[in-house]
Amino acid sequence: MLDDFIIRSLLGGLAVALAAGPLGCFVVWRKMSYYGDATAHSAILGISLSLYFSVSIFLGVFLMALLASLVVTLFVNRYYSADTILGVFSHSTLAFGIIAVNMLPAQNVHIESYLFGQLLAVTKVDLIYIWSGAVTILALIVFRWKNLLISTVSEDLTIATGLNPKWEQWILNLGLAILVAVAVKVVGIFLVASMLLIPPTAARPVVRQPVAMVFISALIGCLSVMLGLMFSLQVDTPTGPSIIAFATVILILIWIAVFFLRKGSLSMLFNPKKQ
Repeated sequence: MLDDFIIRSLLGGLAVALAAGPLGCFVVWRKMSYYGDATAHSAILGISLSLYFSVSIFLGVFLMALLASLVVTLFVNRYYSADTILGVFSHSTLAFGIIAVNMLPAQNVHIESYLFGQLLAVTKVDLIYIWSGAVTILALIVFRWKNLLISTVSEDLTIATGLNPKWEQWILNLGLAILVAVAVKVVGIFLVASMLLIPPTAARPVVRQPVAMVFISALIGCLSVMLGLMFSLQVDTPTGPSIIAFATVILILIWIAVFFLRKGSLSMLFNPKKQ
């Protein structure tokens, strides 16, 4: 079955969606979207170093993304505001990474495949890395769920319960680094943050419980992967952007549905004779 490239592509995309949805919920709750961008953009430098030293792309991207999380965590709120230092770090590492890739000697590097993904080229070995990373992320969230949730609600509450909020932040940073490493082949560096943000944003208006939002986010991500992959194969569009486009369409449809449902509820409230 895995000899079929469509099946491999679907499995790779679903793995990333299943991991990005729950992790993205914490990114949205904690307002960490800039963390996602900074971690993802630093990955291009990891790719260039991996190619230079002839090591695994997954390993190079993971180590660079983890280093980015370390640097950002150490400097944020010390000298500058979070959005300032994250913006500087995000775009500067991206620039240095692209320069480094173009300076590689005798390398036939298609940088676009790393920036926007190459889901249809996922191999069996890629699937092992991608699913291993996705399962690791889900395991981190499941086993640290209560602690992560408490630290998300309030740092003071986290300290009062005997937990270390910095440690919980590092758990999320580790998850982000792993996700970036496994998602490079699927949606690319530029679109990793979109997979983290759009499904949870779409799920938030229709659920009230954190657990429900996690499941709905993963479901929306998986649906986006399936629709985006089908559309890409039929119309011959880039797969990664197609997945993000369908996630955005789902988000807009949910917003429209919620708007009209709330409007209908308000009209019934102020016009009880129509009930």
